[in-house]
Amino acid sequence: MGDSKRRPLAGRRSVLLGMAGLASSALSACANSDSSAGPTVAGSGPATGHGPATGPATPPPSIAAKSSEQASAALAPTTAATAPPSKQHILAEFSGRHPKEWGLLVTGVVNGSASAKVALTFDACGGHGGTGCDHALLETLRRLNVPATLFINSRWIHANPGLSAELAADPLFELANHGTAHLPLSVNGKSAYGIPGTASVAAAYDELMGNQQILQDLTGKVPQFFRPGTAFYDDVAVELTRRLGLLPVNFTINGDGGATYSAATVAVEVGRAAAGDIVISHFNRPASGTAGGYARSLPRLLDHGVSFGRLRDVLTP
Repeated sequence: MGDSKRRPLAGRRSVLLGMAGLASSALSACANSDSSAGPTVAGSGPATGHGPATGPATPPPSIAAKSSEQASAALAPTTAATAPPSKQHILAEFSGRHPKEWGLLVTGVVNGSASAKVALTFDACGGHGGTGCDHALLETLRRLNVPATLFINSRWIHANPGLSAELAADPLFELANHGTAHLPLSVNGKSAYGIPGTASVAAAYDELMGNQQILQDLTGKVPQFFRPGTAFYDDVAVELTRRLGLLPVNFTINGDGGATYSAATVAVEVGRAAAGDIVISHFNRPASGTAGGYARSLPRLLDHGVSFGRLRDVLTP
């Protein structure tokens, strides 16, 4: 499939369910629309009428402040000058280990930063109905000179090779690893939103490193950051991710509900962003309310003195 409708590119908070004892529920990172089971939608959220949802539509609850533990968890991954451990080494090190945690807030996952800046992150998931590009959103970011981190999946890269190269060459953006098959990252097949995760240590390694090599070939750089499909991890997979030199990153603000929110709701959610927040949204759903919401909220945030950085700007020591 060719690049999706390419045209020239122009130039206190909704937090994860971070309180101990609460189960992870319908916070929507992008779900795998290829799955026959599909995402499980709990309750009802803002109606958009913009094609297939990429995650549960229920808006996340708001709480007064994000966890200081999560905000200060911005530790750099192992950054060795040498190649990461081989698959054989990873299998020997991690096989037989049993996860104790599963969800969006897992030990070792970075959800916020100690920076004075806000980090905007946008996912492109690929797969059926997920290979589009929200050019209007990218043009707004360029026009306002707002940097962002783009988490892209290998399926989206294969569908949009020319556009992927353009984004890789644009200094306003950095590209990050969103997995090879867009699966929850697990070592035992744990599911999120009805989507089975990687079933073993070997499968988790392949999900990470398959796309890592594609991105490295595309950008000429070693990607630093990873977010799995659905944004769900277990704690063993998180440690494995760090062992391979990648920092596992999620978010404090769910900006577009898996590209299901209306523009008005996106504007409200993104408009909550303040120093240290990491915002998740999507740039592969051009019919969603994401672009319209950002077009409303970003000028207001800039007028109020909010500054923005890529993940490497806010998480790298």
